[in-house]
This record gives sequence, C-alpha cells and structure tokens, in this order.
Amino acid sequence: MKKDLIKPDYIFESSWEVCNKVGGIYTVLSTRANTLQNEMKDHIIFIGPDVWRERNSPYFIEDKKLKSDWIKQTAKEGLKVKVGRWDIPGSPIAILVDFLPYFEKKNEIYGWLWENYQVDSLHAYGDYDEASMFSYAAGLVVESYYNFYLSNKDNVIYHGNEWMTGLGLLYINNRLPQIATIFTTHATSIGRSIAGNMKPLYDYLFAYNGDQMAMELNMQSKHSIEKQTSLNVDCFTTVSDITANECRELLDKPVDCVLPNGFEDGFVPSTSTMFTRKRNLARKKLLDVANALLGEDLGDDTLIVSTSGRYEFRNKGVDVYIESMNRLLRDKELNKKVVAFIEVPGWVGEPRADLKERLESGKKYDTPLEVPQITHWLHEMSHDNVLGMMKYYDMHNRKDEKVKVIFLPCYLDGNDGILNMTYYDIVLGNDLCIYPSYYEPWGYTPLEAIAFKVPCITTDLAGFGQWVNSVVGHYGEIADGVKVIHRTDYNYSEVADAIKDTVAQFSNFNKKEIDECRRKAGVLAKKALWSEFITYYHEAYDKALRKAVERKKQLKLK
Repeated sequence: MKKDLIKPDYIFESSWEVCNKVGGIYTVLSTRANTLQNEMKDHIIFIGPDVWRERNSPYFIEDKKLKSDWIKQTAKEGLKVKVGRWDIPGSPIAILVDFLPYFEKKNEIYGWLWENYQVDSLHAYGDYDEASMFSYAAGLVVESYYNFYLSNKDNVIYHGNEWMTGLGLLYINNRLPQIATIFTTHATSIGRSIAGNMKPLYDYLFAYNGDQMAMELNMQSKHSIEKQTSLNVDCFTTVSDITANECRELLDKPVDCVLPNGFEDGFVPSTSTMFTRKRNLARKKLLDVANALLGEDLGDDTLIVSTSGRYEFRNKGVDVYIESMNRLLRDKELNKKVVAFIEVPGWVGEPRADLKERLESGKKYDTPLEVPQITHWLHEMSHDNVLGMMKYYDMHNRKDEKVKVIFLPCYLDGNDGILNMTYYDIVLGNDLCIYPSYYEPWGYTPLEAIAFKVPCITTDLAGFGQWVNSVVGHYGEIADGVKVIHRTDYNYSEVADAIKDTVAQFSNFNKKEIDECRRKAGVLAKKALWSEFITYYHEAYDKALRKAVERKKQLKLK
C-alpha cells in the first residue's frame, strides 16, 4: 500500500536563474512554477540574485506592499531584498537579494565552509565567488523569513538548483536543521567539463575519479561545493537517469530521486486555425530568407530542418549535424530539397545589410549573396566552428546541390534584424528538428519541438531521448514522432549516417504518414507536461521532510 506523502507547508526554491533568463534552468523553474503555485497558493517562494540593482528587471514586478512587515525587519538585519512577483504564468512570489555586500566577508564565509564541510574554495575563479555570495545571501533570506513568519510546526523545504546554490543549502543545513533541504544538479560541473574538454565521458565513466578529474581540469572548487552539498542535503536529485549515473560515479553519491523536466504548453497555438496560420507564416519567413541568401526559389515542398540551443559545438552535436548534412548531399534516397538551419547564438556582430535589403525589396532573386551560408556577420568569422567545418567540407550552398545549410547565429528574440520572429514562432515552421547531443542531461529543445508537432531526432545520451525510449517501449523511430539514435563516445560516424538516413526516409513520407508522425509527436509531448511529472517532486519533498521530521524529534529530546 502506498504511504501517505508528507506535504510541505512552505517551499523556498533558489537558483541563479530565478527572474534571470540565462539558460535552461530558467525554463525548468518558470514552467513548473504555475503547477506549484496552483497547489500551494503563495507558499512557494522563489529566491534569485538581484543582478538588476537600479535597473528594472524584465522578468520581475516589485510589490513594496507584499511582506512589507518582513522587509522592515530585513533592513535591520542588513539584508537588501526586493519582494514581488515573477512575471510568468502563476505569478509566484519572488525575492531578489543583493549579494554584493557579502564580498567583504568572503574569506570568513569560505573559512566557515571549510571548517564545517571541508569545501575547498582556495582554487576559486570565474563565477565561483559571485555564485557563492548569492547562495549565502539566499540562505540568509530563508533564515530571516523562517524566523519572522514560521515555526517548528511548519513543514518547510529549501530547494537549491545547481552547485551555485550549494553554500546556502549547507548554511541552512547547519543553522536551521528543522528545514528539509533538496539539491538538484541539472548537470555535474565535472561531467560537463570532461565532455567539453573532448575526453570520452561514458565508456570510461566507471574509471573516472571525480576528485582527481577536478584537479586535472582545474575545477576543484565547483566540484567540491557540489559534492559536499550532495552528501549533506536531505534529498539529492537530478533530472535524468543518465545524469544519475554521472552523479554516482563522479560525486560518489547516488541520487535519491530523479526529477524529469516537464513543461507547460501555453506557448503552443490553441486552435488548429491559429496553428496552421502561424506555421505557414514561419515557413514563408524561413524560405524568404533562404531565397534572398541563396538566390534560389525554394517551393513549399522544401524540407525545412533545424538544430538549436547553446553554442556547444560538440556537446550539443552541432558538429555531427553538419557532418550528416554533408553526407545527405550525396544520398540518392533523398526525395526533396532540404534547407538546414543552425540556430545557435555565436559571437554575432550585426545583421547583414545586403540580406536585409533583399528581404525588404520583396523581390525574388536568382543570384546568391557572397557567403550564402550565414544571415548575420560575426566578429571573428575565421575562428567560428560552424563556418570552419562548412569550409573544410566545401559546403558553399551551390545551386545544383539539394541540401543547403544556413547559420542563424543570433538569439531569436523577435529583434534579430533578419527573421524578427521569436524562437517559438519560428520552430513550428520546421518539418524536422535535429538534436544529436553528446552531453545533454535532459533536453528541452526536442521537447519544445514535439509540443509544436514537429517530429525530431535526438540521441540516447540525452535524458529526453532515454525518456522517449521508455515511453514507446523501444528505441524511438521517426514514425513514433521522435527518432532516438544510439550514441557512444566513439560512434560519431554512425550517428551522422543515422541522421542522414532518417531525413532521407522522412523525405519519402506521403502526406498521411507525415500527418500521423506529427500527431504522435504531439501525443508524446502531452506525456511530459508538468501535470504528469510533478508527482516526482512530491516524492522528493516527502523524502526530505521525513528526515527533517526525524531531526525535529531528536532536537526536542536533547
């Protein structure tokens, strides 16, 4: 019989990405917030860094009346906070804390951390100090709020995301043992570093020593805080089984729960009429850009494919994507013309004036522009990985070639100067999306693609790919809506061939097969909504709270 879960009365959740859109964790937290807010009605409180200071944050609406009695108390304690609402669905309470004042106490804080938890902060560099001072300040916020409003009778959780919140979690663990702590690593700092340094991660994972690799890769401080946090919290979690393996081997701590990343589908057009209109608009825009750049009139039966995400050339599989498109050029099974977009933000300079001029004229052109592979000029064209690989393979988008590759090296925020449409408005114009990741703890991009009924290709080195396999009961095929390719440290060439073969296969699908494929992609996406995945969080909350309840009993005995 299933035990009754202990439910939290209050949850504090902190991340560097609360009201601060810099990466995928923003998507995790901001889409999950609505579900938790519906369940907990302002008893879920997010804590983020006040990186905006005097400027207005585009993601945060300050409300000076909210918790105004506590704000007066924080001023007496020397805490500088802004209280308001995160401007996302659900509008949860958010507290932004100024962490700059703690830099002058940095050595004292690090000394305390070493004495109590043996965290090595001596080798700190880069963003370590900034993240640690924020994390410490976030811990002080939780402590102050708890002492002002709450008591031993309340079941309270403090949930931190990534190593950047570790110091605050350890502070709460030490100062307020009646609060249950949860730590989620979305990717281990050392695993990401091994992969990013071109070392084989997976076949050799069992033999890596995390501490030794941290020394070799100059990652001691980040690895140390991450490891000690994972060992000391009440519930240690990650986002996929693949990262759970990484944690066990590199942090010497198996995770207590896996919390897969869900999403809300509020960004998907709600009616079929609106969906079709937006899809047609996106396709027209993409084909117009291709025509102006290539000087070739590509019809609506052109297969539009894309890859997108952070510019991690190897980790996100951008290299194998280009390789597969190069091989597709010579594939006799390919039955349509292909325009393959690479939508990763590079060191962008400015939108191309010549391309802009052509687009604004509204004319059709039959001559290509110079460098017909890119939509925006880059600051260092000769040092760019995408352009370098295309040059190496002599991929110049010639007229007689069936496959054209176009690099869109900017953030698709609606103001890039060429497309001027947001990523969500563009992605539904694709026929296929391709994400052949080498290192991908979860993978939001393929999940977003199938939400728009765009079938996609991913790998089993992405948490999302493994999840698809578990849902469909076998390795996903393109007819299932998601093709999952087996990827290892060494089978790069086979992965490139599998992508090439899948695109060629898709180019031969008839309308009925395509419609069915798109329908199945949409059905799969529905299974990854937060309403389906929030149950994993309830289990993690229960695990953490049981330990805190036990501690409260022991503390009373003493």
